[in-house]
This record gives sequence, C-alpha cells and structure tokens, in this order.
Amino acid sequence: MPARATPQRIGPAQAAAGQSAGSRRPLHGNAKGGLGSIEAAVHLGFAVLLVASVVRYVMRHTPADNLLVLGLAIAACLLYAVVALLLVQDRRGTPWMAALVAVWAVLVVAAPSFGWCSFALFFLCRSALRGAASYLLAGAITLATAAGLFRLGNGTDLAMLLGPVAVGVMLTLIYDRIQHDAEEQRRLHADISLAQGQLAASERRAGTIAERERVSREIHDTVTQGLASSLLLLEAAGRGWPSAAARDGLLQATSLLRANLAETRSLVHELASPGLESVPLPEALLATARQYVPGITLLVTGELRPVSPDVRHALLRVVQSAASNILLHAAASAATVTLGFLPDAVTLDIYDDGAGFDPGAAAPPSHTGGYGLRAMRRRVEQLGGTFSVQSAPGDGTIVAAQLPVVAGA
Repeated sequence: MPARATPQRIGPAQAAAGQSAGSRRPLHGNAKGGLGSIEAAVHLGFAVLLVASVVRYVMRHTPADNLLVLGLAIAACLLYAVVALLLVQDRRGTPWMAALVAVWAVLVVAAPSFGWCSFALFFLCRSALRGAASYLLAGAITLATAAGLFRLGNGTDLAMLLGPVAVGVMLTLIYDRIQHDAEEQRRLHADISLAQGQLAASERRAGTIAERERVSREIHDTVTQGLASSLLLLEAAGRGWPSAAARDGLLQATSLLRANLAETRSLVHELASPGLESVPLPEALLATARQYVPGITLLVTGELRPVSPDVRHALLRVVQSAASNILLHAAASAATVTLGFLPDAVTLDIYDDGAGFDPGAAAPPSHTGGYGLRAMRRRVEQLGGTFSVQSAPGDGTIVAAQLPVVAGA
C-alpha cells in the first residue's frame, strides 16, 4: 500500500508550509527528489501488468479484435504517464485523471483481463486527487472492474461482481487510515520542529541572561570592589596628607589600582585570575585577601589537595569580595581566612572582628552597591555548594562557603 517517504526535517518557519504541502500529496515523497520507492513500485507494477494483459489478449483474440483494445491500452498508458508526471511536479491533474478513468472503464469492460491493472489506477487516483473527486473516480474504477469481471463470468458469477466492490471498499478504508496517520505524523513533526525552535530561542535567552549575570558578578568582584577600595584609600590619604600614613595609603591605593587593571584585562581574556593560576590555592587566597586587608591571616585544615578550576575560581572571588567588604565596612582590627579540606568538599570561612551587621536587614542591591553577598551566594550555589553569613551588630562577621571538590558534583 502506498505511503509517504521518510519525512525531512523542517524548521519552525517552514512547519506550516511543509504541513500544507504534504497534505496535498501523501503518496509523493518529495517534489524535488522524484518518486519514492513505493510510487515507483506501483508504476512499475502497472507497466508489467499492462504488458502481460496485452500479451494475453493478443494471444487469445483475432487481429480484428486486437485493434480496438490495443488502441485503448495505448491511450490508457499515455494518460497514466501524464497523470504520474503531473503528480511528480505536484500539480493537479483532475481532467487527465478523469480521461484516464473513462478510457480505462471502456477498456476493462471490453477486455476484463486488464482488470489486474485496476490496483495501480486506484492508488494513482487517490494520490493525484483530493476530496470528492478522488472517491468518485476511484469508485468508477472499482465499478468498471466489477462490470468487466462479471462480464468475463458470463453474468452468472456474483463473486466477480461483488469481489471488486468489496476490495475497493477495503482499499479505500485502509488508504484513508494511512493518509490520516501520515497527516498526523506531519503535524507532529511540525509541532516538534516548532517546539525545537522555541526551545532553542529560550536557551539562547537563558544563556544570555546567565552570561550577563556571570559578567556582572565578575565585574563586581574585581573592578567594582577594587575601585571602591582604592577610592576609600585615596580619600583617607587626602585627609591625612602629607603624613607618612597618607603616603602609605596612597601607595596601597596605587598598588590596588594596578592589580585592578590587571583584573580588568583578565576579564577580556577568559576571566582568569592573573598571576594566580599556577600558585597553590592557599597562597592565592592569601594574596587575593591581602590586596584589601594587608594584615589578614590564613589557616588551612585537612589534607591539601587540588580542586577543579571552577571551584578554585569561586573561592578566589568569594575571598576577594569578602575582603573588600571588610575594608569598606567592617573597620576590623583582625581578620582570618580558614581553608578546610573535607573528604568530598572544600570549605572557606572569612572572619573579621569588625562592626558586624544584621544580614536580614541588609539593603537590597542598588546603584550604590549591595551586590556582594548576592553575587557570592549565586557563585557558590551554581557549583552545587552552600553559602551562609553569620553576623550581628558589634559581633563581627563570618562568611562561610562549602563547595564540592568537583564543581557541580
């Protein structure tokens, strides 16, 4: 039974057009690719059966009888070729198909042995036409075949009359079911293609948002924190100038600005931590923290071992942001970074004995700041870790993070 060739993948913009085009020709696989294997088999079967019927008729009848039948057979063959060609070009050939059925009806009544070719004509008719025309002409083919076979049985064999009608009804029901399933498959393919397009667009939007947030965190943890700390040092130096303390503050601000320039350049080159990639993690954390709090100390617990680049990068940024907050807000006299190694995780605690604050009453992020804690939390949680802040006014602050040894584990 004819069926569609394997459907091609279509984009969401082509889904509706593809569905419409497919519904016009369920037996034809592709207008540009030519006939599918099933269609070719149907046409080849028609040619073989037609030749066999001609040979059989010529061998069993006189030359005078052959002229009319051969003429009708040639006409039917030419009309069949025209309809098949129009089908390949995805063009309607209703008049040609009607002419073919008319010629075929005369031929099969005059020479019932040609009735075997009715199967191919039935499929061609259902493939080339739509709506009522396809049912009417397919019914005409069925009735003409039944009349020819009934005549072949000398008008006494009812099976010859009812058999083609029953077969025609069954073929119609089967073909309608196949056509319905093919159209449903095309609709599903169109829906899937549309959903894939929408999913791709959604993923692009989500990727853009995630990238914006990532860059925002990196800028906050590097450029913004560094500039804020440098500004604080420069303001303090301006108030105490030209004392030795002011000169030291100026030198520290200059050093911090240079480091911040290097951080900014690193953002352009894969957001790396300049100069700290090959340094052991404890030394890298201490160097990062001391850019903001020169007197901060480091403690390491557990057995030191390597961590993934993502975890290392997150730890460096958390220390950097926390140390910047100590410089800007805490007025602390002592601060400590504790790096701990557990069997399946690494922990980081940054403690200061400064002014402290109420984490529940912290101001929301705005153009004046407030992004630090949120950025640290997001960075840690995106890698499958946990983040917490313990603080109270006058009691200092502890910023704690725990990350799996492998990011996302």
